[in-house]
Order: sequence, then C-alpha cells, then structure tokens
Amino acid sequence: MAVGAGLKSCTSAVETTNTFQLYGRSVTLIDTPGFDDTTVSDTDILKMIAIYLSTTYQNGHKLSGIIYMHRISDFRVGGISRRNFSMFRKLCGDETLRNVAIVTNMWGEVSPERGAAREQELRSDDLLFKQVLEKGAEMIRHDNTLESAQAILWHLVNKRPRVLRIQRELVDEGKDITQTAAGEELDRELAALAKKHMEQLAEVQKEMEEALATKDMETKKELEEVRNDLMKNMEKIENDRDRLSREYAEEKKRADAKMKEIETALEAEKESRAQRQIEIKRLTREMQENQRATTAQREEMRKEIQRLQNQPRRGFFSRIGHAIDSLF
Repeated sequence: MAVGAGLKSCTSAVETTNTFQLYGRSVTLIDTPGFDDTTVSDTDILKMIAIYLSTTYQNGHKLSGIIYMHRISDFRVGGISRRNFSMFRKLCGDETLRNVAIVTNMWGEVSPERGAAREQELRSDDLLFKQVLEKGAEMIRHDNTLESAQAILWHLVNKRPRVLRIQRELVDEGKDITQTAAGEELDRELAALAKKHMEQLAEVQKEMEEALATKDMETKKELEEVRNDLMKNMEKIENDRDRLSREYAEEKKRADAKMKEIETALEAEKESRAQRQIEIKRLTREMQENQRATTAQREEMRKEIQRLQNQPRRGFFSRIGHAIDSLF
C-alpha cells in the first residue's frame, strides 16, 4: 500500500492488499481515505467507501475488524480529527464497536510519559474515545514493529464478522445514500459550512462598502478576491449536496457491472487453479517414479512445480478494490 511522507493525503482511493496468511487465517487489508483528504471532497470519499462496502456486502462478504488509526504525537484532537471519527462511527454503527480497534501510532515521536498521558486522556474524555471504548471497542498501541502489527490483526481476525451500519442501511433497508446516518451527518456538516461562508461573505461585503467609501481601492480589490473565493466555495458545497445521491446511484450501477466481470474472472481463475493442481500432481508423481531421470531433468521438474505453486492469486477483495478504484 502507498504510504505518504508529506503533508498531502496519500490514500485517495480504496486500496486492498492481496490476501495473505496470518497464523493460518486468510487476511485481506482494506485501506480507505479519511474525511480530511487534501485532494478529494468528503462527498466523493463517502460515495467511494459506500460503494465498496455495499458491493462487497451484497456479494456475501463482511468485515471481521475495523481499525481506526490515531497519532499519539498529535498535541490535541482538533476539529478535523473529531469530524473524521464522527463519520467513522456513523459508517460503522455502535453495534459493530466490538470489532473496532482504535490503534495509536507514532509512539516514537513522544516520550513514554507524555504518550501515556495522552492515551489516558483519549480513554477518559467523553468527547474523544471513552464512549466507544465503553461499548466494546479497544485501544491498542502500535509500536512500528512487525510483531505489533501482527498482534493487532490477530486481535481482530477471530472475531465474528459483522454488518456495518451503512451496509445495512444501503443494502438491507434500501435507503438512498443521503438517508443513511453517514449521509445525514455529511449534509449537516456541509450546511454548517455553507452558513459559515454566508456569514463571512456578509462581513466581506460590509468591509468592501467601507473601503469604497474611503476610496481604498487596493483593499477593495483584495476583498473582491476573498468574496469570489467564498462564492466559489459556497457553489461547490451546494453542488456536493446535490450530486451525492445521483452520482452514487450511477457509480453503483457501474460497480455492479464490474462485479459480474469479477465473478467471471474468479470462476476462470478457479478453473485455472484446479488445472495447475492437476499438473503439479502429475509432475510430482513423474519425479518420484522416474528414478532414471538425470539430476538436471529432476531439477527442471522441481522448478516447474515451484513456478506453478507460486503463481500469484488475487482474491475477491483485491479485485473489487481495483475495480472500484477504476470507477473514480
């Protein structure tokens, strides 16, 4: 998966790993962008996540665990972090919190004492993580080691898979995306942001009138630029509120068509895998029975068996992840 090193968001689409084995369990990791992306609007992020979750659920797949990452190095939990976590809760629903791990990372950026104090504050504050921890979520440290990462996954992989709230709303209840808890939350945020811009616009308009009265043309020009930016932002917000439902329906239809292609590809891969197994068994039997084969011939057979065994396998989650990425 891509990992960002700068200030700009790195994950701007749903990303999936190929399925791997962990302590005898098949695991696929799914990474989604947060609702504070620097390149993609919150409307597009909600739409993207909703399409992925509803499509996978329709095809019989549920999540065993959900990980919410929080940097322990953050000096405070600001408005963006609170909004991100609020949307996370609306997507998951309280009934799935037993499958949620709040994972704190960046422990190397703080002293043990300061990190522990922040961790305690996160646990005990009603406005932070206290409520979800009381309802079954767990807070786990990630110390940037392989063993720590494996321990976090092991904590989740054996849990009973659950249906997320947005999956139930979209698939089982047949709601429009704007009627889901996450959709309503996003609309409230957009409405509050539009109201804030309206107030700012009124202030700018008043300052422009004062600048005009004093013939301060330089200030008036600067204020005009601010006004134009505010009006563009307001237009974008209104457009985001209008297009969520329409574009979700259109892109979900395309995602369903992609699913049919994926099902066909998976069936073909299943057949190909069965043929490879037959070929592996044949080569293994020949190598065991043919005692007179030269060392070079036996080595060639061994390499061919290894090649057949190591052919990469892309599972359902990986395929649907790539397919949905292509829609955006």
